[in-house]
Amino acid sequence: MRAYRVMTVALAGVAVLVPSVACSSGGGGGGSAAGPQSPAPPSPTPTPQPEHPFTGRPSAQRKPVLAVKIENTAAGKPQIGVGSADIVYVEQVEGGLTRLMAVFSSKLPPKVGPVRSARISDLHILPQFGKPALAYSGVQSKMVPYVQQASLFDVSDSAAGSAYVREPGRSAPYNLVASPRKLLAQAPKATKAKDVGFTFADEAPEGGADRRSFRVRYPAANFEFKWSQTQKRWLIWQDGKKDMGAEGRQLGAPTVVVQYAKTTRSEFHDFTGSYTPLIHTTGKGRAVVLRDGKAYKARWERKSEEEGTAFTTEAGEPLPFARGQVWVVIAAPKPVQP
Repeated sequence: MRAYRVMTVALAGVAVLVPSVACSSGGGGGGSAAGPQSPAPPSPTPTPQPEHPFTGRPSAQRKPVLAVKIENTAAGKPQIGVGSADIVYVEQVEGGLTRLMAVFSSKLPPKVGPVRSARISDLHILPQFGKPALAYSGVQSKMVPYVQQASLFDVSDSAAGSAYVREPGRSAPYNLVASPRKLLAQAPKATKAKDVGFTFADEAPEGGADRRSFRVRYPAANFEFKWSQTQKRWLIWQDGKKDMGAEGRQLGAPTVVVQYAKTTRSEFHDFTGSYTPLIHTTGKGRAVVLRDGKAYKARWERKSEEEGTAFTTEAGEPLPFARGQVWVVIAAPKPVQP
């Protein structure tokens, strides 16, 4: 027969009567009714998001790739949308000047430009991205068949005119700008971002020489990259002036790669008779990688046009970039005269 006792428990200043059950002497076992508590299972470790192959930043999904040819002389400054690119290539063109090819995938700016003409070297750089969309404004007539056969989706102003507008306050031909979203809408099958040989790490690798600036000279243009400790970026000066974006911020990147590549005269030239340089981006050569205020001597190798470009230390170990935008400045070991 069970006997009941009344226990008084104080809860938040209020007396609460709680019945307590006592087992008779004839009961079988005097342990707690609830029994021992099992330990809670360990919380699963969250799976980190995969890294974007162009920037090393977390990215839940891969998006199509868009490359845009952008003017890079004083007449085309300030440039629009370049700060949003994942990768920016600097290439030598006629007259010893340079032109940019900005590669977008992880994010798209509202507009980009000034959009200018493509070059033969672009067609040798792009296959490592698969079959991306290429935005440009015209090519030499002799080069048209090469573009038609290239591994790309043509979203030039002649093929996707509705994506382009003329920017007020600028003079032609430096006023043509495009909407990246409209451009990609014209290339729904453009290849999504994939591995192009880059590796990334939060911490800078061992070695490297402390540098606060680094210069790259072309026959008719020069660049200076200066390390900003506060911004954690290499800020860009071109021809002695700050390289400002139209959005009001000086252009720069956490990683700048100076890739020294054989540069020869191609079969093409402009209307003045200046030859178009042909940049040889397959094979191997030397490079300098700038990150975290240091310069690292490096090697680059690209076995075929369909493969990415690997950057390694002189000992052959992968040389990781800082996470974020990457500038690849392709320069001749000895500048080719125009």
